[in-house]
Amino acid sequence: MTMKTTIGKKLLMPMFLAFAICLSPGNMVAQTVNDNNTPLHLMKPAYKIGYGIPTKEEVKKTMDRVLQYIAGETPAVLVDKDSGREITKTKDINVQTQLKQGGFRLTSYEWGVTYSAVLAAYQATGDVAYRDYAFQRLRFLADIAPAFKRLHDDGKAIDNNVRRVVDPHALDDAGAVCCSMIKAMTADSQLPLRPLIDNYIDYIMNKEYRLSDGTFARLRPQKNTVWLDDMFMGIPAIAYMGRLTGESKYYDEAVRQVRQFAERMWVPEKKLFRHGWVEEMSPHTSFHWGRANGWAILTLCEVLDVIPENHPGRQQMLELLRAHAEGLAALQHHDGFWHQLLDRNDTYLETSATAIYAYCLAHAVNRGWINAKAFGPVALLAWHAVASSVNERGQVEGVCVGTGMAFDAAFYAYRPVHVMAAHGYGPVIWAGAEIIRLLQLQHPKLNDNAVHFYDQEVPTDQPIFNYDGQIRF
Repeated sequence: MTMKTTIGKKLLMPMFLAFAICLSPGNMVAQTVNDNNTPLHLMKPAYKIGYGIPTKEEVKKTMDRVLQYIAGETPAVLVDKDSGREITKTKDINVQTQLKQGGFRLTSYEWGVTYSAVLAAYQATGDVAYRDYAFQRLRFLADIAPAFKRLHDDGKAIDNNVRRVVDPHALDDAGAVCCSMIKAMTADSQLPLRPLIDNYIDYIMNKEYRLSDGTFARLRPQKNTVWLDDMFMGIPAIAYMGRLTGESKYYDEAVRQVRQFAERMWVPEKKLFRHGWVEEMSPHTSFHWGRANGWAILTLCEVLDVIPENHPGRQQMLELLRAHAEGLAALQHHDGFWHQLLDRNDTYLETSATAIYAYCLAHAVNRGWINAKAFGPVALLAWHAVASSVNERGQVEGVCVGTGMAFDAAFYAYRPVHVMAAHGYGPVIWAGAEIIRLLQLQHPKLNDNAVHFYDQEVPTDQPIFNYDGQIRF
């Protein structure tokens, strides 16, 4: 044994010291790793959540777990509320009839998001299980609605979850489910959803409370309060109604609502939206709640998807989306999530907002609205965070429960999280669907351990390369 080998053995004692094994013609020498003999910059980082470029199969596997879980928690079945007996014929519906209760409600706005998400997942993957999930439940609602409406019109009390369909009382009841139904009818015009769509749109256009200039508003928690959430709860359905009917009045109303929300809610120095605005309040304090900002940028994506290219309001919405994307990207946590209050890193990391941003940023990249090089890596990092929040059962963890409005930080910072918070499930599937499209349409590649997006596929598997795949340092 040589003296060098003996010295090397002694140096092995501290566990933190790294070594490389060098072979020479006559012996084996243990040598300390240093900057001369090893490319240290290629050492694998110890990421907490995940990093890099997932495969489409890995993304879909996560989505499939979520779909399987929610399918078991959302039965499309009627029962007698006292006996639990299943009711299979619409002629047998009476005041005792209700939707069988699973973990989630078939008619809530969160499930409107989920229906849109699974339809997007079908388009991205071709897996009919996603399409069928939405079609079966939406058709079920259409089939049972007339019988429940007759009871309701006769002054009878009916299951409140079905009442949301036949007699909506708020944008929460109407907009998201309506928009998903329009998307379903676009995919299959034979679905019997038009009467329900018309009923929802009548509420949104003619019955929802508004400010004097027509902006959607509420009478809680203060008189004439504008909620950022209501951008999504009302505006996308109006825009999609424009596509369904071809009537420009719907596009015009959608643009007007976006503009008037932005006038009150957009905080340009932050490139974020405030959650709430009260007409009589001065100053208008700003709490930048994560999920509400998600609803806002999701609204912009939804409207831009359908509004005509030559509409005079389109460019303003496109500029607003770009500014919002920039503001959001600057605040992403290094593990891929966003904080409950976006600009307060002392608040917890929240999954539903992160999933919405993953979808919106990936979608905007895929549509060419924002730069892939700047925002593609942000979207992929967000997906890693989202995927890490889906447990083995398919439940989505780290989701803030339903949240009202406040004007102090503690309210938002201490909102509970729960796996049965319905707000996380649709966004996770929607995000996964768009990430699959991102992987199909864009050209991400690891270069020097970093995720980069290229204008075309780079023909190399080298760990470090120039933009064109050549090796010329």
